[in-house]
Amino acid sequence: MDTASSPTWDSNSAFIGARRHRRFKLETCICVYPRNEPVVRGDTVDLSESGISAVLREEVPLGGVVRLTFTVPAGEIEILALVRQRNAFRYGFQFMEGGPASMLVRRTCAELAMKQVLHEGR
Repeated sequence: MDTASSPTWDSNSAFIGARRHRRFKLETCICVYPRNEPVVRGDTVDLSESGISAVLREEVPLGGVVRLTFTVPAGEIEILALVRQRNAFRYGFQFMEGGPASMLVRRTCAELAMKQVLHEGR
């Protein structure tokens, strides 16, 4: 069995490694609003339909729900997210809601996918 391509499991038996949605590079400013704490600013790294990663200047509690605001070419997104991961100052956020914000995220991912295909075809 090829362990390099095999899925792995952590001590809680949660699946690690497989992703539901493809990630796309997205570099923009992001504001994270933890409950009852000051805003935390940072820069995004990548975006998928289900979440976003960012490098933050301050710590944010893991497992907490936060409000995120960031700008994509089609406009500003404000969305609730769960703080899922942390590696040094890089955080992973999982989006928690549907509606117009999620539709704008999906549209942005589709546009980024098209740009990537066009760029690779050169």
